[in-house]
Amino acid sequence: MNILVVGGAGYIGSHMVKMLAQRGHQVMTLDNLSKGYRDAVKYGEFIEGDLGDFATLDKLFSERQFDAVMHFAAYIEVGESVAHPSMYYRNNVANTQVLLDALRAHDIRYFIFSSTAAIFGEPEYTPIDEKHPHQPINPYGRSKLMVEQILRDYDAAYGLKSTCLRYFNAAGADPEGELGERHQPESHLIPLILQAASGRREDIKVFGRDYDTPDGACVRDYIHINDLCDAHLLALEHMQRTNQSAAYNLGNGNGFSVQQVIDAAKKVTGVDFTVTDADPRPGDPAVLIADASLARKELGWTPRHDQLESIIQSAWNWEVNFLSKQ
Repeated sequence: MNILVVGGAGYIGSHMVKMLAQRGHQVMTLDNLSKGYRDAVKYGEFIEGDLGDFATLDKLFSERQFDAVMHFAAYIEVGESVAHPSMYYRNNVANTQVLLDALRAHDIRYFIFSSTAAIFGEPEYTPIDEKHPHQPINPYGRSKLMVEQILRDYDAAYGLKSTCLRYFNAAGADPEGELGERHQPESHLIPLILQAASGRREDIKVFGRDYDTPDGACVRDYIHINDLCDAHLLALEHMQRTNQSAAYNLGNGNGFSVQQVIDAAKKVTGVDFTVTDADPRPGDPAVLIADASLARKELGWTPRHDQLESIIQSAWNWEVNFLSKQ
């Protein structure tokens, strides 16, 4: 297939671009590099541009034919979305609608959307399946839910088929060491822990020790980046076969506490880095675990990197490699 990856210079997008290329697809990246890195696009073609620029999209789609578009270009920081909701609604919602209208104008019929577990808000039950109520508690989650709702309306009115993939906690790095996670600022637990292990930060903070969990720390579901990308490709193939829109939750279905992740990281790295306790953060649920049985059933998706230590090891290999080049 000929696939456009919007946001392909970012963490998940760059891994997706590599997998598509290695599976024999023609892939092009469109990215404005506001969050991504040009050197992360190691496969296919690259165009610097914004998903909210209709003229750029119109020219691109006039010159090239694409079978599908994958969207990884959202802003993702919860705290930033609370402080600056305008930029989140503009980029995550309004700019995405510009992209969707360009797809309509050029009769591109298949769209994969990178969504989030944040659309569910405070969980009413765990593990969280696709039927769980949608009650996002921050502008980030609301912006993603708005796009999911837009996609349902665009399917009903225009026949644009889409698949929304709700991530829980993407983690790890390219097993071959070419790509990894380097958000600025970093907010994900595993890279923060490994930066403490490598000396790039003084400590790792544990926000709250009094949650209703076995060891008192928050519990999360971690999914390896390559398993995540594999689900995207399976979802695209399934959507083309069935010509139906869908939505799936993606996670391993196993929960690990912050302390368990810290302990596993100390084992993998061999470093006894500093751990500091801090106050709980408002809005942090005690437990977030995915029920991904629908994706397993309908897509035939099976996570292969389901061991916490192997996920951390891949991220540690990237961290060591990154530091060696500084």
